[in-house]
Amino acid sequence: MYTTAAASARSAAVAVPMSAFAVVLVVGWGVVQGVLLPRGPFTAVEAIATAAVSASVGLAAGWLSRSRWAVPLAPILFVVAFEATRWATLGEAAIWPRPSTYGLVMLVTGRGVHAVFTVVPLALGALFALVATGDGLRRRDAAAWVGRIVGAGGLAVVLFACSAIVAPARTAPVLGPDGHRLPGSIAELTTVPVNGHDLALLIRGRDETAPVVLFLAGGPGGSELGAMTADLSLEQHAVVVTWDQRGAGKSYSELDPVSTLTLEGAVADTIAVTEHLRARFGVEKVYLVGQSWGTLLGVLAAKERPDLYHAFVGTGQMVNLPETDRRFYDDTLAWARATGRDDLERDLVRNGPPPYEDLFAYEDALSHEHKVYPYDHSRNAEGQAGFSEHVFAAEYTPLERVHNLAAMLDTFAVLYPQLQDVDLRRDAATLDVPVVLIQGRHEAPGRAEPARDWFDDLRAPSKEWIELATSGHRPIFQQPGEFARAFAERVLTAG
Repeated sequence: MYTTAAASARSAAVAVPMSAFAVVLVVGWGVVQGVLLPRGPFTAVEAIATAAVSASVGLAAGWLSRSRWAVPLAPILFVVAFEATRWATLGEAAIWPRPSTYGLVMLVTGRGVHAVFTVVPLALGALFALVATGDGLRRRDAAAWVGRIVGAGGLAVVLFACSAIVAPARTAPVLGPDGHRLPGSIAELTTVPVNGHDLALLIRGRDETAPVVLFLAGGPGGSELGAMTADLSLEQHAVVVTWDQRGAGKSYSELDPVSTLTLEGAVADTIAVTEHLRARFGVEKVYLVGQSWGTLLGVLAAKERPDLYHAFVGTGQMVNLPETDRRFYDDTLAWARATGRDDLERDLVRNGPPPYEDLFAYEDALSHEHKVYPYDHSRNAEGQAGFSEHVFAAEYTPLERVHNLAAMLDTFAVLYPQLQDVDLRRDAATLDVPVVLIQGRHEAPGRAEPARDWFDDLRAPSKEWIELATSGHRPIFQQPGEFARAFAERVLTAG
């Protein structure tokens, strides 16, 4: 009896420091992840490596602790350490999700993805260790069976996630009438160094010697690689280069450090990408097409370096964000009162009119556009789903598809406050390049009216306003065929 008691005492004495070491191991792994991958894994290699290390750490924690408590505690300790380190690493850029649609998106596409490759493998590793050592989970009680079922389910989730993410991104070749690749065409996904960051380009065209178009997506933080391949009308006339700007889409991994992500830097990146395209295709100038936020970026780039561009083409033209946002706020508030949306009215009144320091405050004021300004979408190509219907395009890897929405929100939160002082009526009253605005007839008044004011007073070598009948803010995607035809007939022929 004495011997047994002594042995038990010795075992307990050994178990305590081992459990402490397990805690150190798990917390240390959380700190490492918070430093190296504060936004989660960006590539399949990073994700699989993260899952493997997490499972190993969980296995060690379970084996050292020899307690069922290791299964829930290891993930909890990891999350606490990771979030604390993540906050220290990213600072104010580490936005904590809120109970809203935007908040749910951030939780799922950010923490949710990270949890699949860290938290779940940690718990599985600890569970497997307990099964392997026979400490508590070989019994036939209910808890043991629940543990086995949960473990099997978690393992299935991790294995499925790891197998799914290895699919590469690709873009389809440009095909000729015979169904084979069209000679002289170009279709590639590439990455180019731009001011210290590797940024993604989608380049497509039926003729590699055709005029070059650089497309600037909306956002900030938006990616339109999928949208640009949903309809191929524009690439019939030009080599179309769709650029994922820093922090957007396939360039999401280049977001940090956010202290260097500025409006001036975005303009400099636009000019650098343009210079790359000039060298790549041996052309003196390119055509610049901007959509929404991309119109602000494009105008400022064309103003700074007009020698690089044949023309600027704006669609969904932005001019002054505070004025636009205030009009959206007023119209949304009026709509909420007229339709009995007391909950929305209450939230809008509580937030007050924009601008806001808090990203999530914009959700109430800006996310009801399709209800406040309705029109018949049935005759356009994009439909009411907007850009979301293009998220699953082959041009993105599975992880990039998930990260797309997180990229939009994270990058928006950094750049949008910097745009509050921009007013093209003041900052770009003169442009030394031809300007063509291809607008939607159903564009929201808060955007359309400032755009018209700017256009009417704009001094440029030439300017033209074109209106497409069945589109709103996104004519290039809502009426892609008509947009391409207007571009070919009114822009290329003039250039």
